[in-house]
Order: sequence, then C-alpha cells, then structure tokens
Amino acid sequence: MSRKLYVGNIPYQTNEQDLQELFGQSGAVEAVTVMRDRDTGRARGFAFVEMASDDDAQRAIAELNDRPFGGRRLTVNEARPQVPRSEGGGFNPRGPSRRSEPRW
Repeated sequence: MSRKLYVGNIPYQTNEQDLQELFGQSGAVEAVTVMRDRDTGRARGFAFVEMASDDDAQRAIAELNDRPFGGRRLTVNEARPQVPRSEGGGFNPRGPSRRSEPRW
C-alpha cells in the first residue's frame, strides 16, 4: 500500500494546517498538499496527504473516509499514480497542433 492518500470533497476554505491536524489524529503526517486554483489560489476541493507509514495510512483511511468535515463528507483513499499528460494538454481530433511547414 502507498503512504500517499487522496483526500476529496474538502471545503474550499481548508488549508494544509487543518488537514495536518485532522490526519495527525490517525498517525504521523509527513506532508500535506492542498490543490489550489492557479488564478484565485482557492482550494480546488481535494488534497494529498502523505503518512509516515503504511499502517498510519491504512488507519487514516479507516477512520476518516466518509467522515464529516466542514459540512462535507470526506473521501479518503489511496492516491493513484499521476497519468502523464500529453504535450498539448488535451485531445485534438485533427492531430498535433504544430505545423511542419511555414505558414507563408
């Protein structure tokens, strides 16, 4: 099992310290990253918490998944590996966006 956990459905005003305290009740926390909107800086509603051991991670899932927090029910599970993104950032049905010949 991975020690990195996905935490979903968090309130938008949640910060790293809030999650550090919450997950600290289940075990030793190594890192907390609240994902934020690039433009506004507001939390996007999910975060990643890295626990110190597999046992701490398993305990946090058991104790905190579906638990009320800030008026919402948390989703806590093992984080999946990040899927590499394509260079363009999205699907283009016409193929690559780069031109191989000059426009003039």
